[in-house]
Amino acid sequence: MTAVQQQVLQQPLAMPSFEETVPLMITFAPNWPIRTVIFRIAGTALILGSAGMWVLPGTSVDPDLIVMKLGLSFFLLLSGMVLLMMHHVDNQPDAYFDPIRREVRVLQKNNRGRPQTVLRRSYESLGSVKFHERQMDLYDVDGSILMKLPLASPEVRQALRNQLSGMVNIAS
Repeated sequence: MTAVQQQVLQQPLAMPSFEETVPLMITFAPNWPIRTVIFRIAGTALILGSAGMWVLPGTSVDPDLIVMKLGLSFFLLLSGMVLLMMHHVDNQPDAYFDPIRREVRVLQKNNRGRPQTVLRRSYESLGSVKFHERQMDLYDVDGSILMKLPLASPEVRQALRNQLSGMVNIAS
């Protein structure tokens, strides 16, 4: 072996600079878009129903009935708001690809609204990644799917491909 080959083998792998690779944040998509639409329609109907009870004519002004009507409209309003906010974009976790630490972290907002790490995996512990036109599939070492992430644009897909190349097996 020549001296140049020995020197190349002894040098550690050069870490890419921060200017070359930037961290990427990808938000998970809701599991079933049709379920989200149904919850939003039902939530809107409940909120409109809670207001409609006071607008529609034909009710008596009995004090007992007004208290029951107030309780029911408050219940319908809260139920409608819960259904509207159940699959809101702010409640979805985020996947953060860190090129400096060479890891992917899944961040979920806690009760106070602060992001909290729920999953941390180094790039070396990942099995493979498969890129599609609008999504990316991340597989574990045993071949099971770890997560599916929507890709907003071709630029994000290319940045992820550049970041993961050489560290994770990229399947075609």
